[in-house]
Amino acid sequence: MIVDNAVYRNGRRVEHDLPVHDVLGVGATREPGDFQWVGLHDPDEAQMRAVSEAFGLHHLAVEDAVHAHQRPKLELYDGMIFLVLKTLRYIDDEDAVETGEIGIFAGDDYVVTVRHGSGGDLKASRRELELRAQVLAHGPASVLYAVCDKVVDDYEAVGADLMVDVDEVETSVFSESRTDDAGRIYTLKRELAEVRRAVSPLREPLRRFVSGKVRGVPEETSPYFRDVVDHLQRVEEVVDNLDSLLSAAFESHVARISMQQNEDMRKISAGAALVVVPTLVAGIYGMNFEYMPELDWRYGYPFAIALMVSIAGGLFVWFKKSGWL
Repeated sequence: MIVDNAVYRNGRRVEHDLPVHDVLGVGATREPGDFQWVGLHDPDEAQMRAVSEAFGLHHLAVEDAVHAHQRPKLELYDGMIFLVLKTLRYIDDEDAVETGEIGIFAGDDYVVTVRHGSGGDLKASRRELELRAQVLAHGPASVLYAVCDKVVDDYEAVGADLMVDVDEVETSVFSESRTDDAGRIYTLKRELAEVRRAVSPLREPLRRFVSGKVRGVPEETSPYFRDVVDHLQRVEEVVDNLDSLLSAAFESHVARISMQQNEDMRKISAGAALVVVPTLVAGIYGMNFEYMPELDWRYGYPFAIALMVSIAGGLFVWFKKSGWL
């Protein structure tokens, strides 16, 4: 559906009484130098076709925007920019990164944003941009900047949430209690890979905007896109660091499990020795041969009991000093 539809003139929104879905009607209020921003959320093919016909969007880009599931990219058509970004939202209870997508069509006098998924809501970005008339006066390039800035800020928020969970994993791995952290480590590494698939491909489109060599993106907007690139690089560093920490945590987790198993085996072996030695003595004295030493000795039974207790006690003290018990 069409979420918002407005015309901007000299950095200000042009107020009108037309319905938000009347793309052509709102567009008719444009004057030279104005631009129109139409925002859509999960549009169907009929809605997208109507918008496409109104602005003359390239059919290949429209197909990508409707079906989504594209990697971040920048494509240039005749008089039109098509930018795809991945949106990210972190679900803390599930240790999951939810992905969405935004496709942006930008021409000389229009911008069409197509959002898929629940993340990356652009209402706040539009309101903030409307309060910055100096930025909005740059035309469609200002919308490209605002959307990229919003998306990358969301990346930083997801990175911060992942950092908290990685810290929890590290604390759990090195705690005194026995924990099973392998599953959560794998889940977090998989989600980090999802973040990397959204972040890394976006670097090149943003650098092209910074260079000022993309038609429709004036050079005076380069400082704004440089700021976004700087934030994106910080996110990449966070992702790389978290991935390294999780790898180290997994290796430590495996090492602790191995040490715990060795300790368990020592305790089992020590316990078995405490049982085996008295059993050996009892087994020897329990053999009913006629000719055995001390068979008729009055103190044979207490001696055997004392022998078993003393040997077991000596082994217990030795194992205790050795740390096997």
